[in-house]
Amino acid sequence: MLETINVTKNFGGFSALKEVSLKLEEGELRGLIGPNGSGKTTLFNVISGVLKPNEGVIKFQGHDISSLSPDKICHLGIARTFQIPRPFQNMTVIENVMLGVMFGERTQGKDDRDAYKEAQHFLLMVGLHAKDQTTPNELTASGLKRLELARAIATKPNLLLADEFLSGLNREEIDQASNILRKIRDEMGMTILWIEHIMSALMNLVDRVTVLNYGEKIAEGTPQEVAANKDVIEAYLGKETSDVATD
Repeated sequence: MLETINVTKNFGGFSALKEVSLKLEEGELRGLIGPNGSGKTTLFNVISGVLKPNEGVIKFQGHDISSLSPDKICHLGIARTFQIPRPFQNMTVIENVMLGVMFGERTQGKDDRDAYKEAQHFLLMVGLHAKDQTTPNELTASGLKRLELARAIATKPNLLLADEFLSGLNREEIDQASNILRKIRDEMGMTILWIEHIMSALMNLVDRVTVLNYGEKIAEGTPQEVAANKDVIEAYLGKETSDVATD
């Protein structure tokens, strides 16, 4: 479904990504991990069109999307969340999700009534209960994360880029949010590439894991394979986390 081929992104003399290649299969839930500054969010920015690669090619469903704008990439079927939620503060929660419904690839041209019904459906899917007049600034951290996710899946993408969906949540909220991602993949048939630092949650949920360090891919495989990889342990996981992940 998604393939990055030798993707490089430079900022002046600094290489945030160095010839990163990965291939994501349809229906896969893939984890993307690495230390802070390893290039994970930069890779999301390049895939979603926020940044253009200096070198390399990004293919989505066989089409080169390397030079496309974010709106065109969204219409092709790629949506993303941000680590720090970015709702439209001058709109209600339901209006934020309706905007996603009306902007997506397969949902353009819907009237307000249909968009409202679909927005309610997506809010229910992520477990966010909000009244019609509720605004984003009335939500908790967990509520904002759920709104961010609802806005993204409301575009009905084929591929979801989820950026640290669990950060800032407590243990109970982490378990609930993890179940939501699984539900989205299973019920909507969505492929998911997921950046996350909470290893216990990610390793129990994903099919495979890709690891970045200093902008380079250093490992890829099943959670068990990655957790036992010496390079990954040295660069990121640490022995204690590795032991937990392989239990």
